[in-house]
Amino acid sequence: METITGTVLAGTSLEPVRGRVVVEDGRIEAVEETDIESTDIVIPAFVNAHTHLGDSVAKEAAVGLSLDEAVAPPDSLKHRRLAAADRAELVSAMRRTLRFMRRTGTVSCLDFRESGPEGARALREAAADADVDPFIFGSGDASVLDVADGYGASGANDDGFAAERAACEERGRPFAIHAGEPDATDIHPALDLDPDLLVHMVHAEREHLERVADESVPVAVCPRANAVLDVGTPPVRDLLDHTTVALGTDNVMLNPPSMFREMASAAKRFDVSAREVLRMATAAGAEIADLDCGVIAPGRRAALVVLDGDSDNLSGSVDPVRAVVRRATPLDVERVVV
Repeated sequence: METITGTVLAGTSLEPVRGRVVVEDGRIEAVEETDIESTDIVIPAFVNAHTHLGDSVAKEAAVGLSLDEAVAPPDSLKHRRLAAADRAELVSAMRRTLRFMRRTGTVSCLDFRESGPEGARALREAAADADVDPFIFGSGDASVLDVADGYGASGANDDGFAAERAACEERGRPFAIHAGEPDATDIHPALDLDPDLLVHMVHAEREHLERVADESVPVAVCPRANAVLDVGTPPVRDLLDHTTVALGTDNVMLNPPSMFREMASAAKRFDVSAREVLRMATAAGAEIADLDCGVIAPGRRAALVVLDGDSDNLSGSVDPVRAVVRRATPLDVERVVV
């Protein structure tokens, strides 16, 4: 049995509790309010709701390029760099990114992995000793589902994806698709595929928001990547008012996969509360992928980040939730408990 003390951001409400988390056999036995001396802040570990980890072979290479030039299949700079990388280079680069994610508090990510079954296998190999468990949305032929956890489509304007959607339905696997990134033309076609997750929705309009709400489709937003590619700003407040919204960092070639940076940016750019942002970075992504983490509550898997609340950065903060979301950095991480 292990006890972790501090100010615990507990439950789905993330209400601060001065006390301790009791962990046994990898699960949370109890969250107890009690007198403690610890100044630590204990939060759920992060779930990054949208990544492209293969881009780790080309960090910063696409900055300044348009969306099509940077990432659009099949001939963008990203796809050329992926094609040129040998397997050992790719696996090493993804493993190093996964290690960075773990050190900065992320225990899982929802990754769109290019290159079909071989791409998914490469990510499995990279993650084997990285202590981060990626949920892999594979690509290419539907046979990728023999390796991947679900299917990740590039966008409804690129292909029909009917066969891949049907294969997901047959196997009981989730189907995710990019939508509304360059413009709104692919949103309704994407929704016609009955997806389990939409990514981006930068150009979502009222008709799309109403349909997302009616069909209960969650959305992953990646505002920093949208800014780098200059495609616009997602309507985060409107999306939150209509569905579950999770936070992702998108392409590693564009931004480091730091949920601290993503949270701080979202909190300062959008009409959202700190609690909403922290849920977007933890519980929402876990819920989308049906992962047993993202919330500190009895019976849940113990996946926690312990922050030094008395660090030079966090000392004197009057609100622990706002401090975590708007101020905390990886330098404040004391340890990640999984």
